[in-house]
Amino acid sequence: MLSILGFCMILTFLVLVITKRLSVVVAFIFTAIAFGLIGGFASEMGEMMVAGILKVTPTAVMIVFAILYFGLMIDVGLFEPMIAKILSFVKGDPLKIVMATAIITMLVGLDGDGSSTFMITVSAMLPLYMKLGMNRLILASVVGLAAGVMNIIPWGGPLVRAAASLQVEVSDLFIPLIPVMICGLLWTLFAAYILGKRERERLGVSPMETAMPPGMSEQAAAVEANGTSKLFWFNWFLTILLMVLLVMEVLPIQILFAAAFAIALFVNFPNPQEQQERILSHANSFVMICTLIFAAGIFTGVFTETKMMDSMAASIVTVIPDWLGAHLPLVVALTSIPMGFIFSPDAYYFGILPIISETASNFGITPVEIGRAALLGHSTTGFPLSPLVPATFILIGLVGVDFGDHQKFLFKWAFGTTIVMTIAAITFGVISL
Repeated sequence: MLSILGFCMILTFLVLVITKRLSVVVAFIFTAIAFGLIGGFASEMGEMMVAGILKVTPTAVMIVFAILYFGLMIDVGLFEPMIAKILSFVKGDPLKIVMATAIITMLVGLDGDGSSTFMITVSAMLPLYMKLGMNRLILASVVGLAAGVMNIIPWGGPLVRAAASLQVEVSDLFIPLIPVMICGLLWTLFAAYILGKRERERLGVSPMETAMPPGMSEQAAAVEANGTSKLFWFNWFLTILLMVLLVMEVLPIQILFAAAFAIALFVNFPNPQEQQERILSHANSFVMICTLIFAAGIFTGVFTETKMMDSMAASIVTVIPDWLGAHLPLVVALTSIPMGFIFSPDAYYFGILPIISETASNFGITPVEIGRAALLGHSTTGFPLSPLVPATFILIGLVGVDFGDHQKFLFKWAFGTTIVMTIAAITFGVISL
């Protein structure tokens, strides 16, 4: 009964969001309340929701200060000289801009943190897309594709989760996947080329003196004209230092962003009134995203604490027919795509994967092979698309696109990533057919 209720809960939410019957926030909350009551958890539902909110609170705090920090850096024109250099290289060509977006995301994605990858790449590239009037869904999609493949690196979350849950060595999972990742990155560049070519055909190659969009501040426009600001090098040094400290994990990411924002705000705007104005100017961005995050926490709190997720995991394993046993790695690779929409990374890797691995062992399939197969779909397709991954909302919030539109636009390209990488994995003998 709980399993059926869980499937209905996820399906209801996805239908409401994709068809735009309700906004994502309202759909999260209404669905959680409705299915909590239907399941008979009225008396416990409040505690479940609070538990879910508490789990996502650190992410929400990080989002607030990260958006404030990068928003302030955009206000003072930190990225304008870099944008000018990129423009001089790409010559106002949308194709080159989209390709550059993919490459920058791959480089930034080496830090292993999807959220910071989204924030850094989007903050640098969004003004450029706005300048040329390019489709922002392309920015969100290309960043999502590249970050999805880079999400498999050993210091990223999914591979560590898979190794821990299956009790296998990280190197045994990752090293065979290196050529597969390269194939996934090549597919990402191919997708970026196709999308960029379409934009070039739609917009043409813009002249270098493209006008500043209305949304960019007068101060940023002045910085572009002058090439720098009075505090440009201080802001640049502070940003580089922040990135280094983030990678070194000297302090929690929330504290680092909060401290960096406070320093930057004080130095760039010593007047308290101006400081308040800067915060209020970006309030809409972080309020919207944090609302989404807390609503998702309410949803996942009910979904997890009611044990719907556990029941669903058991049900999924029992429907695997015997004749498919020998082909479980391929099955896991392909089914990990819809699993990314149903289960959070923790739920999938720690709840479902060990059960599947135990089942596969009866057919002579090793846990490490099941772990590799799971990474091919859940990380690459589920990561940039799943409503249960908070980083997804960071991406769409920063870019400013609708969640349903993002899913519909990106899915075929993300699905292509999984297919290409699965074929490569079979070809290189990383998983068996």
